[in-house]
Amino acid sequence: MAKSDPLLDYLVDHLSPLGEAQGRPMFGGFGVYLDGFIIGLIAFDTFYLKADDSNRPDFEAAGAEPFRYRRSNQTATINAYWECPADVLEEPELLRAWATNSLAVSRRAKAKPRRSARRKPAKKAPARKVRPKQSAKRKQ
Repeated sequence: MAKSDPLLDYLVDHLSPLGEAQGRPMFGGFGVYLDGFIIGLIAFDTFYLKADDSNRPDFEAAGAEPFRYRRSNQTATINAYWECPADVLEEPELLRAWATNSLAVSRRAKAKPRRSARRKPAKKAPARKVRPKQSAKRKQ
């Protein structure tokens, strides 16, 4: 797998004014990070930005689609990442604005406790009563 690609180089170059922009190899593509927070990914030569309820309407209004890939004989959809619209990708200022929104999404997600951490601890089973052992010889 290549350590870089032209799309990743373009993104790092245009997102660096926002902070430390970098790419890391991930599942045959790249994760795109700003200041240590993942804001998007590159898969199948397409850039996807992190989304939640706060910025998903922007993607929908632009006609973008969520990240999809083939798994076995089915298509899996990951709604946490949406395709970056071409006009956004081509305009550096607009790209930085959308990336800033995705950075906020990533920071909020990091601040939420993980599902397993939010669960209440399991209740301990009540202690069993221990019966004294009966001796082999009975008192007579």
